[in-house]
Amino acid sequence: MLSKLPTSLPPHLALKFIKVYSNSGDLQRARHLFDKIPQPDLPTWTILISALTKHGRSLEAIQYYNDFRHKNCVEPDKLLLLSVAKACASLRDVMNAKRVHEDAIRFGFCSDVLLGNALIDMYGKCRCSEGARLVFEGMPFRDVISWTSMASCYVNCGLLREALGAFRKMGLNGERPNSVTVSSILPACTDLKDLKSGREVHGFVVRNGMGGNVFVSSALVNMYASCLSIRQAQLVFDSMSRRDTVSWNVLITAYFLNKECEKGLSVFGRMMSEGVGLNYASWNAVIGGCMQNGRTEKALEVLSRMQNSGFKPNQITITSVLPACTNLESLRGGKQIHGYIFRHWFFQDLTTTTALVFMYAKCGDLELSRRVFSMMTKRDTVSWNTMIIATSMHGNGEEALLLFREMVDSGVRPNSVTFTGVLSGCSHSRLVDEGLLIFDSMSRDHSVEPDADHHSCMVDVLSRAGRLEEAYEFIKKMPIEPTAGAWGALLGGCRVYKNVELGRIAANRLFEIESDNPGNYVLLSNILVSAKLWSEASETRKLMRDRGVTKNPGCSWIQVRNRVHTFVVGDKSNDQSDEIYRFLDYMGEKMRIAGYLPNTDFVLQDVDQEEKEEVLCNHSEKLAVAFGVLNLNGESSIRVFKNLRICGDCHNAIKFMAKIVGVKIIAELRQPHALKPASAPVFNFLVLSCMISLTRESADSVAGFGGLERAIGDDSVMVILMAAKISENPAKSTMKNSMLHVLHFGTFSLDW
Repeated sequence: MLSKLPTSLPPHLALKFIKVYSNSGDLQRARHLFDKIPQPDLPTWTILISALTKHGRSLEAIQYYNDFRHKNCVEPDKLLLLSVAKACASLRDVMNAKRVHEDAIRFGFCSDVLLGNALIDMYGKCRCSEGARLVFEGMPFRDVISWTSMASCYVNCGLLREALGAFRKMGLNGERPNSVTVSSILPACTDLKDLKSGREVHGFVVRNGMGGNVFVSSALVNMYASCLSIRQAQLVFDSMSRRDTVSWNVLITAYFLNKECEKGLSVFGRMMSEGVGLNYASWNAVIGGCMQNGRTEKALEVLSRMQNSGFKPNQITITSVLPACTNLESLRGGKQIHGYIFRHWFFQDLTTTTALVFMYAKCGDLELSRRVFSMMTKRDTVSWNTMIIATSMHGNGEEALLLFREMVDSGVRPNSVTFTGVLSGCSHSRLVDEGLLIFDSMSRDHSVEPDADHHSCMVDVLSRAGRLEEAYEFIKKMPIEPTAGAWGALLGGCRVYKNVELGRIAANRLFEIESDNPGNYVLLSNILVSAKLWSEASETRKLMRDRGVTKNPGCSWIQVRNRVHTFVVGDKSNDQSDEIYRFLDYMGEKMRIAGYLPNTDFVLQDVDQEEKEEVLCNHSEKLAVAFGVLNLNGESSIRVFKNLRICGDCHNAIKFMAKIVGVKIIAELRQPHALKPASAPVFNFLVLSCMISLTRESADSVAGFGGLERAIGDDSVMVILMAAKISENPAKSTMKNSMLHVLHFGTFSLDW
């Protein structure tokens, strides 16, 4: 409660008290005293509004200014307009910014340089370049701050060429740029990757002795790094007499962006050894850089060091490290990170939750992706795209189309990536007519011009559905040069539907576009073998050898109890090989009874039918699946990885095995297939499931807990018991809801 304040003070004493309270930051007392003054004068209004702006209460400052304009006939002075302009800049409030500008013109302040500069800065922070330009052009006199503010406004608004133009005009008008001007304009060169202009600015820095300014030097390092001139970036960095944390971070990021991971780690190590104060940006730059360069284990090692140094992972850290769970085939690790996100309230961050959606999808659990997506209170284009692509990669084309329609209906504008995801879903689900409608609507309804990837996707849609002649005609009519993705999609369709003539045409074009891709030769050879054209198939293999093109041998692997087990075709090196083959023989009989027929078209040797079926049984993915089933250990799913696309017979056989055994089997392509269209996702999932569902009713009885314990583990049962106990106390309803959220998504680590 406020102590009693003086009332009925003379104006000069009231002003004095308000000023004292405002300067001390006691704005509550200042406002209380101000509200008791019947008719505050202009200085009193100015002091209170300035104090509110200074202490970050910009919205209240604007509200008081609006009250001032409505209640008074007194004209505002320059100081009052300056304070309100700063408040509008802080809030990025373009509507009130325009009102302040109108007042400045109405009351004759348009020629004042100080206020004019503040208005330009205000419009710049509101990203309204037109308003800033009007102020700038209306100023009879401009100083270095005017020019700097205008150039900075252009940069903020993304008008980078205009920013460089303003910088050049500044010199032509006899105004010498200062260090703030230079550090403001260099980001334009960075974003444009304009090395020539960047070097010109660097030359100006050297001639005018600005190299000692840490902000200018850091901006130069960043500019050279973005232009892939890493050597020059290192030279600028080494010449700096004083380096702050930002300049170190910029150089580290530069090396990682240039794929020089070891040098980036070396600079980071040097940074630590010299005792430079690390911040979140430092740790995140290294973790993100390692992830982008495929150094997943190193990223996790740095993450551990980060936590040991007292830094808790933030949203950027989480977003960077989530892909590690996919790269290391760790759905459990992803759930642990999800738990960390929930406990630290990061689920309000759009980027973090979007990364979580993609992580679950790439780990093969589309249902958890859906749950995270459904709980997002806000969704932008990227989050919608992520969910559409996640659905498409799991082969759910109808759902991808439904999501696309929901996205459009919600007012979110689709972009190029959106249509890549939707068309990919149509391709996997053979929704030809729907795919054609989506493709035709791109430019007509959404102002997105189809690019090479979209055309490749459309060829894939037609080819997978067996409409190979239409696919070939589509390629011939493409307004752009067909890419390897388009021809590869057609060649893949020819393999499935045994079209030798179009297969030859597609393969010959691919031999010209990417002569070193072994997949093209192998696919054509397989097409020819299927047609019993042994001689021509042999010639294709010889051509491949003559050109020095080699094919990676196919292999599959599975992780069991933190150990990776690898299999090749006909592999008998595993300790459980006898059990694996006995299990496959047993499953063969079960599958035949269930209606499975081996597709011997995928056997490319000239042998009899019985031998062909035996060869099919020895495929590496079947061996890995059998090993996984034999070592389930209470798990409800197994995940197998392969370096090449899974064959059609194995695809069908594993479906039957999943249904018979009653588990979910995920077969993941760990490397992008040579013939996959460029627009398709790098990771492709074959999700085969006989889902085990856990109902809430099973948690209502003590007997139900036994089944839950076997299915989801002791920790989850503990969560249910805690939630049930908490529900007895209404005061703990928030904690109860948190527990049920954890149950909704599964088991999370308690201390990640």
